[in-house]
Amino acid sequence: MRITVFGAAGNVGSRVVSEALSRGHEVTAVVRDAARFPELHPEAEARVGDAARIEDVAALSTGRDLVISATRPAHGNEQALADTAEALLAGLAGTGVRLLTVGGAGSLTVPGTGDTMAVDDPRFVPTAWRGIALACNAQLDVFRTDTEVDWTYLSPPANLEPGTRTGSFRLGTDELLVDPDGVSAISMEDLAVALIDEAEQPRHHRARFTVAY
Repeated sequence: MRITVFGAAGNVGSRVVSEALSRGHEVTAVVRDAARFPELHPEAEARVGDAARIEDVAALSTGRDLVISATRPAHGNEQALADTAEALLAGLAGTGVRLLTVGGAGSLTVPGTGDTMAVDDPRFVPTAWRGIALACNAQLDVFRTDTEVDWTYLSPPANLEPGTRTGSFRLGTDELLVDPDGVSAISMEDLAVALIDEAEQPRHHRARFTVAY
């Protein structure tokens, strides 16, 4: 496939680029500042663009099979997530290009609590993370109102950190996945595996899914 990745120099985005390239896909790695080009994988096509600009999304998705968004706003600018979601959807409308977005865990329901969302459970979303978690919830709400673009939203587990690629994890939909010890986690490397798995074999059309060990 020909894949465009926004946020390609970030913690998750860089791993997504590497995973896609390792499977033989052509990747256009997009960053907002050309000064970050040296951080990008040497086998990717480096481009400057902003997922929050409709015209950039349209231009950088032309001729592609798939767009992946792994952007994260700076602290204090969390509302940009919803704005970026709107720009991505507008830029891809009518193109037939699929969209995969790495979102947040806050809107997942906590097992055994009824309808309590993770954002309201400090065991999984500490107070310091609540702002970005709520912004991710608003981001997902934007996608759920769209009926034109073939989008998929990946919610990570509560803990997402650099680690190792195992290729072994569980898939879920709207409930937070936890292990027998109550831990909800996955490495960024395995999150990238799950994302490219979905890219290659789409199972969640206009839907959210989640992953964890």
